[in-house]
Amino acid sequence: MRKFKQAPLLEKVLIEDYAAEGKALARVNGKVIFVEGAVPGDIVDIQLQKNKADWGEGFVKHFHSYSAIRVKPFCSHFGVCGGCQWQMLPYEQQLVYKHKQVVDNLTRIAKVPLPPIPAIIGALETQGYRNKVEYTFATEKFIPFAEFKAMKAEAEENPNAIIPVKAPGVAGFHARGFFEKVVEIDLCYLQSEPTNALRKTVVEFALANEMPFYNIKMHTGWVRNMFIRNTTKGEWMVNLVLGYEDEEKRTALFEILLMRFPQITTLLYTINGKRNDSMQDLVPQVYSGNGYITEMLEDFKFKISPKSFFQTNSKQAEKLYQVTREFAELTGKEIVYDLYCGTGSIGIFCSKHAKKIIGVEMVEEAIEDAKENALMNHLTDTAFFAGDVIKICDTEFFETHGKPDVIITDPPRAGMHEKLVHKLLDMEAPIIVYVSCNPATQARDLSLLNEKYTVTKIQPVDMFPHTLHIENVVQLKRTDLLK
Repeated sequence: MRKFKQAPLLEKVLIEDYAAEGKALARVNGKVIFVEGAVPGDIVDIQLQKNKADWGEGFVKHFHSYSAIRVKPFCSHFGVCGGCQWQMLPYEQQLVYKHKQVVDNLTRIAKVPLPPIPAIIGALETQGYRNKVEYTFATEKFIPFAEFKAMKAEAEENPNAIIPVKAPGVAGFHARGFFEKVVEIDLCYLQSEPTNALRKTVVEFALANEMPFYNIKMHTGWVRNMFIRNTTKGEWMVNLVLGYEDEEKRTALFEILLMRFPQITTLLYTINGKRNDSMQDLVPQVYSGNGYITEMLEDFKFKISPKSFFQTNSKQAEKLYQVTREFAELTGKEIVYDLYCGTGSIGIFCSKHAKKIIGVEMVEEAIEDAKENALMNHLTDTAFFAGDVIKICDTEFFETHGKPDVIITDPPRAGMHEKLVHKLLDMEAPIIVYVSCNPATQARDLSLLNEKYTVTKIQPVDMFPHTLHIENVVQLKRTDLLK
């Protein structure tokens, strides 16, 4: 029988810095060690999980002393639910490390000449900033290891003690690494009230009426998920996802929600009897209201439907789009191609300063929303197309709509497909503005674009305080036009 060698424990190690993806960094005998949950200045024991020749990865098993820059997390669930990884850092220090990650990624991966990178644009509001939150209802409660250990010790002393892994109902967020378990949330600070009161009301009703919570292993149960969205205008949308229809109980619950929470401007429900949580092939049903809410960015209005994509921090989205518009250097004469346009928000935000906006997006429902948003803002010089940019933007398309003077691209975390990068090189727009939620993949793409383009401006923007996520905007200009 093969014996597995126990990974070593590294004792009294000084945490020196932060690395990519928000992991802390230490060095032991010339080897780089990546650690989660630590802060530069902490002295810790590290239990290695991966131990390679020149690097390792592990977790903190014991703190000998804490860094002077640490602060007390304001959320009682910090370190358990996984939603906010950096609450133990002052916000100003979070911005320093996020800026450093942008610089490190662009210099280490892109390996292209870069202009000076200004300070990251921070958020004025660091709590209650999200306009969308998804809660999960389940029968299995996640119990942190220390709490579970204490319960186990009690059970050994008292045979009648019960460790409550299964529960009548738990509401909160999926536990990191445990798809079937949910961290029971008392108070989440990500979205303003009445988000927590709404969730608790649904729990209270389901328990009182013996309506089963969803069991993800058995795929049984009634109350399953709840999406809560709000806007800076004070509109609230609630979409309750149910495992099956029970009109009598659903109606009773919804009447309670509408009575207790007059803030709700539209209330919907979605029946999901599938084995997965995907919403794309489901149709939300309107119980009250018009089925959508509207958000304002500057003086532009945007319709947000239950399945629409919209930046989840409205106030910072406005700053992000202002940077994007500035980098586009529009004079009113330009044809702007907005790639990965989603519901058209960036292109519409830039529309007053452009001659024409052309949006391209793979998701057909998003394109329909983009067209509605353009109409809502009384825009006539816009056109939105569903499909693959590589296939859509051919010679005939350019002859019909014009070649782009500016390309704005805002891809998902994986960055742009290499074929699209080559397509951009073929399109030869004078300016490209690259908006990214992942500076590492952005850096990879900048390296490829370097064949014809020079990076001329960079501006990181913090959309998600207390997390390791960063948005970064880069302006590129065709190198031959700079000579």
